Amino acid sequence: MNLVTLQTKPTKNFQDNLDYLEKLILQTPIESFILASELCLTLYAYERLEEASKLTVEAIKRLTILSKNRTIALTMTTKEEGKYFNTFYIFHKEKIVHKQSKIKLFTLNDENKYFTEGEEKNIKLFEIDGLKIGVLICFELRFIDYWQKLKGADIILIPAMWGAKRKDNYETLTRALAVANQCFVIASDSADESCAKSSAIITPFGEITLDDEKEIISKTVDLKEIKLMRKYLDVGIK
Repeated sequence: MNLVTLQTKPTKNFQDNLDYLEKLILQTPIESFILASELCLTLYAYERLEEASKLTVEAIKRLTILSKNRTIALTMTTKEEGKYFNTFYIFHKEKIVHKQSKIKLFTLNDENKYFTEGEEKNIKLFEIDGLKIGVLICFELRFIDYWQKLKGADIILIPAMWGAKRKDNYETLTRALAVANQCFVIASDSADESCAKSSAIITPFGEITLDDEKEIISKTVDLKEIKLMRKYLDVGIK
């Protein structure tokens, strides 16, 4: 299976960002499993949330089509009943197969003043073609209780805009999550100047594929590694 993490530097032009994301997606092999960074189309853009939410409507249409032969995941700004959310979407076989809104908003950048929290019940495992998938959005990675909710996952996705000053924290936590939950982790962080990059694909053994200079980081993996690790070091994860 080909896992891909995208590490892009968004511009202030939302439409250009969407066009560029599509270009990168089309450069990946057919049947790739792709994760883009948190709010990669718009960044937080608090003064332009209405514009950002309208772009999401267009992006959903385009990404649905692109997911015909790829799996694509990212977070986008959404608007429901007059409230804005930082919402994760995953597209597969031209359908939205799961979505969840971020519940742990990052107060140090005032995210809580502009976005509304999602519901904790949506942090759960879901399946795509028999694979168990889980998602933690950026700051949620710091809450170990959520790791337990995703116990048994085959792949955990971490879309983020993680700050550059806490780069070591991001790398440590994403690797620890892969080892603790004995699963693959795909981490995608923004390449914006304020962010850590550190996008990576991490195996259940803790082996890391990472390159801060690349926009597309990919790794062909053998999913049998999951069962091998859980059999080799039995900690009760099935």
